[in-house]
Amino acid sequence: MASYISSNANRFYTVLESAYGEVAAVEAINRVPALKLAIQQQSDLSERKDKTGSRTFSGSPAGGRRRTTFELRTYLTSWSKTGQPGYGPLFQAALGGAPLSFTGGVAAFSTESGELGFAAPHGLVAGQAVSFGGEIRFVTALVNDSSVRLNAPFTVAPGAGAAIGSAITYVPATELPSVTVFDYWSPTSAVQRMLPGAAIDQMSIQVNGDYHEVHFKGVAKDVLDSASISGGPGQLLGLPPEPELDGFDYAIVPGNLGQAWLGSSATQFLTITGASIVLRNAVETRSREFGSSVPRGIYPGQRSVTVSFDLYSQDDEATKALYQAARQQSPIAVMLQLGEVEGQLMGVYLQSVIPEVPEFDDSENRLQWRFRASRAQGTIDNEIAVAFA
Repeated sequence: MASYISSNANRFYTVLESAYGEVAAVEAINRVPALKLAIQQQSDLSERKDKTGSRTFSGSPAGGRRRTTFELRTYLTSWSKTGQPGYGPLFQAALGGAPLSFTGGVAAFSTESGELGFAAPHGLVAGQAVSFGGEIRFVTALVNDSSVRLNAPFTVAPGAGAAIGSAITYVPATELPSVTVFDYWSPTSAVQRMLPGAAIDQMSIQVNGDYHEVHFKGVAKDVLDSASISGGPGQLLGLPPEPELDGFDYAIVPGNLGQAWLGSSATQFLTITGASIVLRNAVETRSREFGSSVPRGIYPGQRSVTVSFDLYSQDDEATKALYQAARQQSPIAVMLQLGEVEGQLMGVYLQSVIPEVPEFDDSENRLQWRFRASRAQGTIDNEIAVAFA
């Protein structure tokens, strides 16, 4: 007997595509701890203007162009630190670059200024992340093949022989890959869905809510489902079956846990009350070409990365330096660490941000400054780096 379908009986998977719209094989390790997927497909048809002799709408022809948009939301969660996080393909699709993996190393020395030496060649590049003691940091410069300079020192300096933890870093690139998003439901007789050619147009990271959240919005080539699929990308004759379910255990990271480092010289701010980082890719689709109802490809426009943050105002030098930088349009570095336990760490690093002059919010007992949509800048594909450790 048919019954209602529980909205919790839902599982999501994402897989990077080798070419636009080509559905890759889905495996259990591709499962994503998402909390919502919204998909909308609309026909892109103009109004009929033929003379019908009446005011009755005569209908639209089948086979017109279709536009598919989606939004996927997920929490920051723990991961096993093997391979990449389940939502890694989404970050790669948003940023573009192949992930950079650091497998760890042994410290030789560290300094209060943020220099970190290794007992062997490190193999790191600028923008890549390392971790230690439940903290994540980014490499800003290579001193030599065995030492680097970090964006900020670790709270507890790693001594000689200390183990420096692994991290995986996602960095920007000029071109963007696409992903396939799989939307499976229970029971198996329910309608299952798939989004081939999903391109991330906007990614937003929300800090200090109830939980740390990441939202992905974009456009897809099409939405296919088990009820109506009749051939598609790769000549699919049906939706790929869901992989065999195995253990899928993770912890959600509370939104109040983390660190914020701001300023031309890195200073930890404990007064942050909220922050968000928004990346926009200005993605357009090849959707106006003759002979197809769905897009044939994607191409991104100029990348825009902005950060907004609120903090309680204090009469210390570091806080006043932020205001001065905003008034003088001087760049500052911004690093946000989400989480504070190894395996539950996410770091976002913006090396050069021009802060907007803050708004003064005196509606509460304590004065807050609101820095709105301050834009990050760089040279070539280095405005932002996102890492997990």
